[in-house]
Amino acid sequence: MLIVGPPGAGKGTQASRITTAYGIPDISTGDIFRANIKNETPLGKEVKAIVDAGDYVPDSLTNALVTDRLAEDDAAGGFLLDGYPRTLDQVTYLDELLASKGQELAAVIQLVADQDEIVARLTKRAQEQGRADDSEEAIRHRQEVYVRETSPLIDVYRERGLLVEVDGLGGVDDVAARIRTALAERGIHPLAGADEPVA
Repeated sequence: MLIVGPPGAGKGTQASRITTAYGIPDISTGDIFRANIKNETPLGKEVKAIVDAGDYVPDSLTNALVTDRLAEDDAAGGFLLDGYPRTLDQVTYLDELLASKGQELAAVIQLVADQDEIVARLTKRAQEQGRADDSEEAIRHRQEVYVRETSPLIDVYRERGLLVEVDGLGGVDDVAARIRTALAERGIHPLAGADEPVA
């Protein structure tokens, strides 16, 4: 499965709920990058050099890191990808990677939230935490970048009938319950057996 949602929609919180409920690992590209950099793997050294130079990690390197991570034992019975794919080329790569393993995506969970609500929530949080870099302008910019980058991917998954749109606003438990209900409607139930891979 994949999870997508704008910054501030509670994606990280819901991702950890989903992985616990369904017994699958939460695979975040940000975490993969940090782990490889920390462990000074050959790929990690490449990523560090790129990030230190202020550049974006290219698709080829991101794909290689994701391929490595999905080959680990805990991902054999399914996984939740967070932060990947980010480009249409990565969508194609993921399709081919899963096909080579005899797997396919079961669902793409999209947390939907009104932009003004998110901006209000993040602005309030920034003030409470004294985070001056989180100005309303900066928050709105991140929202716009998210929409621009992910809209093409969301359209692809919608056309394939994989998109599961869930209202991301409200209490954490309420949103988690909405996700479980939406997945159950697609025949995806918590803690699916290993003989029924959920990817």
